[in-house]
This record gives sequence, structure tokens and C-alpha cells, in this order.
Amino acid sequence: MSKTTATRATDIYETARENPYVQRLVEDDDLRDSLRDAFEAAKGAYDRASGKGTVKAVAGDKKVQKELRTASENLRDASERLRGGKKKKKGKLGRLILLAVVGAVVALVVSEDARKAVLDTLFGAEEEFEYTSTTSINGS
Repeated sequence: MSKTTATRATDIYETARENPYVQRLVEDDDLRDSLRDAFEAAKGAYDRASGKGTVKAVAGDKKVQKELRTASENLRDASERLRGGKKKKKGKLGRLILLAVVGAVVALVVSEDARKAVLDTLFGAEEEFEYTSTTSINGS
């Protein structure tokens, strides 16, 4: 290699090494997996569509549509990971708590025994008493 080629290669290496996107690509396995999956799905869609005509394949072939959807989802994931680091997980715990609250409300609405149990827990058990009249029916 000539001196200018070696210098140029060193400059390119240093520039790539300092680039945060390249660093993230090197360090993040999930990012690489997303990019690889997107490429494979897009390649599969292209292979299926190339024999039929692109418009006809995209409009009518469900497998091509599925592969294109998969490719776009993987590219979206990769883009989010590349821009913002790790992708934030959606609140599965929050959804679970919401589902439990909704289920409890439905159970209270439907079940009288459940309502009584909750009311007894919150306000104490009702005192049940029997009323006996001191008056007689005959009036004596």
C-alpha cells in the first residue's frame, strides 16, 4: 500500500471507531439481529415478488405482504435501537394490574357473595338479629 492509501485507511478506521452508530452496531446483538431479520424478510419478499410482477405480488400474495410487514417491523426496531439505545419494553406489569382491577370490578358487579365479602372486610360484619314481637295477634 502506498502512504496515502494507508493514511486514508487509518482515517476511515478512526472515523468509524468514533462513530456512535458504528459502536452501537458492534456492541448491540439485538440491533444486528433486527437488521439481519429485516434483510432476510425483504430478500424473501423480493424473491417471491420477482417472478410474478411486483405490483401483482404485493397486492395479492399474502406471504409477500407478511414478509414485507416483518421486514418493516424489524427495521423499525433496529431504527429505535440505533437512535435511542435499548428499546423500552411496554408495560406488561401495568397491563396485568389493569386487567386484575377490571376483573375484580366485574367480579364485584356479578357476584353478590363477593360484594358481601368486600363490604364485610371494609366495614365489618353485619350483625344479624331476629325480631320477635311482644304483641300477640289476638290482641290479648
